[in-house]
Amino acid sequence: MNAYITSIATANPRYKIKQQRVLDFMIRAHRLEGVEADKLRVLYRATGISSRYSVIEDYSSSLVRNFFPDNDSLEPFPSTHDRLGLFQREAVGLCMEAAKKALDNTPRDQITHLITVSCTGMYAPGLDIELVDGLGLNSHVERTGINFMGCYAAFNALKVADAICSANKDARVLVVCVELCSIHFQKESLEDFMLANALFGDGAAALVMAGSPDEGINFRTTSFFNELFRNGHEHMAWKIGDFGFEMRLSAYVPDVIQSGIKQLLQKLVNKSGVDKFDYFAVHPGGKRILRVIEKELNISKKENQAAHDVLAAYGNMSSPTILFVLKRIMDQLKADDDNKSLLGLAFGPGLTLESMLLTIEIH
Repeated sequence: MNAYITSIATANPRYKIKQQRVLDFMIRAHRLEGVEADKLRVLYRATGISSRYSVIEDYSSSLVRNFFPDNDSLEPFPSTHDRLGLFQREAVGLCMEAAKKALDNTPRDQITHLITVSCTGMYAPGLDIELVDGLGLNSHVERTGINFMGCYAAFNALKVADAICSANKDARVLVVCVELCSIHFQKESLEDFMLANALFGDGAAALVMAGSPDEGINFRTTSFFNELFRNGHEHMAWKIGDFGFEMRLSAYVPDVIQSGIKQLLQKLVNKSGVDKFDYFAVHPGGKRILRVIEKELNISKKENQAAHDVLAAYGNMSSPTILFVLKRIMDQLKADDDNKSLLGLAFGPGLTLESMLLTIEIH
């Protein structure tokens, strides 16, 4: 049996912040001057990001201090307890907004399974139970949580949903990803922290997967393949510290991806038997990563435009980001795209490389 993504929806916090505003905040927070401040300006210009969204208003103005202390040192720096309290207050609203839009054409009582995804906050009873209550889902809906897997976590949610729907044509799975990356700002002037601070934003995305297609545009799941490249183990990590979660993101990540992406793709081709792709949905982990992928796959920036557009408008939101890219592609499809193929790629801690093949079906 087959499985189909029948709808995708997204949501972002109310604070849309220009990248220049974030840069100004970071220069002040890190107390940078002269050459060091210029280096950060170069980094921010190279990100390909125009704006990001955050649940924290503080990044938008030098006059606003609603979360961080109102002083130049930002001391006492918010604790992990404070940050996860903010996650608990803010994340569910974004999840609800995305989920309601994704469920626009699906009766709530038809949802059989709920999968929630996040690596930026956890609590129990958690998002899954709040969504069951807030959306009015059946109390016996089967719930699965995928946590702390980073930017590729949506692929794991898709694979779980695919297994469920492939086994039961009557299944309807709601997948909800939410990340509040901006609550974990680290002010220590380490290169990894500075790079993470320059890239990550907040957002949520939801999709419905079913054992049969809906009327309109559907993505049929055709094949998945992942690979673990241990030579990248130290280049991307996500650990819980006393003052939030600490992202270790090395500038060498694109090099590791470059060394393994052709091997990954060949294995997906061997597994699926499909070697021609009409559309590309690449996780925009950063502008350099997108350029590496384009070079290695011999595709143009235009062919990968959806990823560049999402990066520019939202930054890297970790797990929901690939769903933003998929939605952008889905919204642009037309009747003559029926039976065309889509290649999806994402990367995360490990270093893990994920791939998937989707087939467009229009009913």
